[in-house]
Amino acid sequence: MADYLINVFLDDEKRKKIEDAGLADKIIELDGKKAVQVEMSAKEQKKLAKGFTDLSFDSANACVLPAEAEAKLVGIIAEMKTLDVMKFAIMKLYNPLAGKAPRAAMR
Repeated sequence: MADYLINVFLDDEKRKKIEDAGLADKIIELDGKKAVQVEMSAKEQKKLAKGFTDLSFDSANACVLPAEAEAKLVGIIAEMKTLDVMKFAIMKLYNPLAGKAPRAAMR
């Protein structure tokens, strides 16, 4: 079992992408909706929490990403044809420089 989970709730478009990637057997029923769960480590969770300050985790240590990040994650899953994508996806989802002002040019 993973330290943390990302719940990706599936609409028809996302569900088709997951099924086309050969991952239909990974679709589960969660809170009455179809979903997949992407596992992540505590280290990856810390990076996501840093990048998405309003991210909240439930009692099962699961979260739902903002829409834009979730769309990127679904695209990565579809491309890699696996739910084991966080080592790669974290680089695309977490931008350590987000919100920081550019440094002034050295003189």
